[in-house]
Amino acid sequence: MSTPTQRTILIVDGVLAGLFLAACSLFALVGGWPDVVVTVLFAAALAVRRVAPGASLVVAWVAACVQMLLLRDLQPADVAVFAIVYSTSAHGSRAVRWWGLGSAGAGAALAAAYLALVTPFVHGVGVAGAPEALARVAWTGLLFGAALAGLVLAWTIGLLVRTVRDAREQRRRAEFDRREREHAEYRYVVEQERSRIARDMHDVVAHSLAVVIAQADGARFAARTRPEAASEALQTISGVARDALGDVRLLLGELRHREGASPQPALDDLDDLVEQVRGAGLDVRRTERGDRVALGAGHQIAVYRIVQEGLTNALRHGDPAAPVLLDLDWDHEGVAVRVENALRGDAAGELESPSRSAAPRHGIPGMRERAELAGGSFAAAAGDGRFVVTARIPAQAAA
Repeated sequence: MSTPTQRTILIVDGVLAGLFLAACSLFALVGGWPDVVVTVLFAAALAVRRVAPGASLVVAWVAACVQMLLLRDLQPADVAVFAIVYSTSAHGSRAVRWWGLGSAGAGAALAAAYLALVTPFVHGVGVAGAPEALARVAWTGLLFGAALAGLVLAWTIGLLVRTVRDAREQRRRAEFDRREREHAEYRYVVEQERSRIARDMHDVVAHSLAVVIAQADGARFAARTRPEAASEALQTISGVARDALGDVRLLLGELRHREGASPQPALDDLDDLVEQVRGAGLDVRRTERGDRVALGAGHQIAVYRIVQEGLTNALRHGDPAAPVLLDLDWDHEGVAVRVENALRGDAAGELESPSRSAAPRHGIPGMRERAELAGGSFAAAAGDGRFVVTARIPAQAAA
């Protein structure tokens, strides 16, 4: 089945072969129908020389044999042999390529013998003596050398053109593969960035909404008996919502401007986070032991987000009357984070058996992923009415 490219090549070569036939027919008609037949065969060989180099070589051999069997002289159509031999090396398969080289040698020998030995006898030119015989042999050798050099040169040029074309194709494929690889890497980086932004969005929105809900519930109950407490709760709600809106805008800005840098939370922001949760009515008891060691920006974000999600879970599922224990244990290798809180009765079963709820959960998987990306470890367990989150963040990522 021919392709559009092959059909185009065949049309172009067919037109060129038609022009070749028209030009050579002016000389072939003078020699009669045998020369016309030879010219038509050579033109047919030229028409398929790129689409079917092997068939072109066969047709050229047929034309040459017909020409010699009919004892015809050289004619302009014979130059087609060089183009056909060129095509065997430039466009043919491995077998056709070597058949073309062999045909160059055999054709040169046959042409030299025909022109130097057969043609003179056809025209009545004999050999008068030894000197003339030696001259005839020398002439035969000269013709063979010239024919062989011309045909082998055509074959070599075709091979060089093929090598250049294959090298260009290899470079093109290598460039295509490189671009595909870069595109795949880009898609991976974008997906990772989207996942990170989704985690940050979840952390910000879930934490802020938990604080807002807790404050709104407190304000609703205190509105009649303690108006000042309700006013403080509403103020806290306004502040938390405003901060959450700012964080969400930053995250949306990252989505719009991928290369834009936006501020990220660090360890120094833990104080504000704890105070914010305490303002929501949660009794957070923070303990920090040991001397802090330097953590990279990504490791600090991991610590902050894990503590934030742990406190958010305490707001959503914890017993508001029981204290929440936040421990940070530092050593020379990093920091161990532990968030422990008592569970409400209705939340204990859900956290102990997450499979009971079909709703997708992002908090715990997000904490685990953050810890593992920082080279640390993470665990979360619910039991005996309590929920414990533990994480280990090293001073630097594990090698």
